[in-house]
Amino acid sequence: MPRVIDCPTEEKLELAELVEMLETGDFDSRDEDNFASWGIQLKKLANDRNFLGDIMIAELKQRCEGNLRDSDYNAQVVMLHGRSQKFVMRANFWPAMKDSVVRHSGTDPFFYHIPHDHNFSFLTVGYLGPGYWSEYYEYDFGSVAGVPGEKVDLRFIEKARLDPGKVMLYRAHRDVHNQLPADDMSVSINIMHATPCLPFLNQYRFDVKTCEIVSILNRSPTEALLALAANHDGGNARDLVEGFAAGHPCDRIRFAAIRELAAAGKDVDAACERLGQSRHSANAFVAAMSAHELARLQALRHWIER
Repeated sequence: MPRVIDCPTEEKLELAELVEMLETGDFDSRDEDNFASWGIQLKKLANDRNFLGDIMIAELKQRCEGNLRDSDYNAQVVMLHGRSQKFVMRANFWPAMKDSVVRHSGTDPFFYHIPHDHNFSFLTVGYLGPGYWSEYYEYDFGSVAGVPGEKVDLRFIEKARLDPGKVMLYRAHRDVHNQLPADDMSVSINIMHATPCLPFLNQYRFDVKTCEIVSILNRSPTEALLALAANHDGGNARDLVEGFAAGHPCDRIRFAAIRELAAAGKDVDAACERLGQSRHSANAFVAAMSAHELARLQALRHWIER
C-alpha cells in the first residue's frame, strides 16, 4: 500500500514558500526516500486551513480563468502549481455518494470503484473532510507485459482512509487502489512527479476479483495520429510509422504503429501477414497484442470481404 509518512507538526507553510523550496531544493521525485522526506512540508501546507479557500475564491472572481488555462483535468481538480518541469501540485475534491454531483454524474468521473495503479508517484495529504476510502493492493510491474486479460499477482494489503492530516506516498507502478467514495465531501492535496515521458508510461485498470489487467487507462495523442500517417499518400509519413513500428521505446506506441500499418494494407491478407510477423516479436506486449488483433481480423474476414 502507499507509504504512510508520520508528520507530527503544527507548523504552517504558505503555498508559494513550498513551491520555492521544491524548485530550488534537493527535491527528486525519482528517489522514493527523497520524495517521502517532503511529506512534512506538505503537511505544513495542509495545516493552513485558509489557503485553498482563498485560491478558489480568487479563481471564481476571474471565472476560473487560471485553472482553465493551466489544467488538463476536469472540475474535480484545482491546480495549485503546474508550471514546473519537476512536479505538479493540485487539490482534488472527493464527493460522497449522497452529493448531487455523484447522483447526477455517477462515480466514474471520480475513479471510484475502478481499481488502478498510477504511472507517476505522488505525495498526498487529507486536507478537508473525513477522506476517501481505498482497498489497497500491491503488484510487481516488471513481471507483467500489460496485456488486457493478463493475470497479475495482486496482493491485498488493507482497507484504509485518507484521514485529515494523513500523509501518504503513492509509488508508481507498485501501489494499486480500489478507490471508494468518502463518507462526506473531502479534499486532498498532491505533489506529483512530472515528466515528459508520462504519456508513454502505462497505467492499468485491474479486476481485483480475477486478478487480471482489464485495460490500459492512459492514451497518447500519438496513437490517434498514427492512423492518419499510415494512410497518408506521402512517403515520409509512411516511413515515420514504419520507424515507430520497428523500434519506438513505448510498447503501446510500437503496437499502435503496427496495427495502423496493418489496417492500411491493400487487403486482409496483407494485414494478416503484417500482424503475423509481429506476433513473433521478442517484445511480449507487441507479440500478444498482435496475436489478439490477428485473431480479431481473421474472425471478421467474412464481413470485411463481403
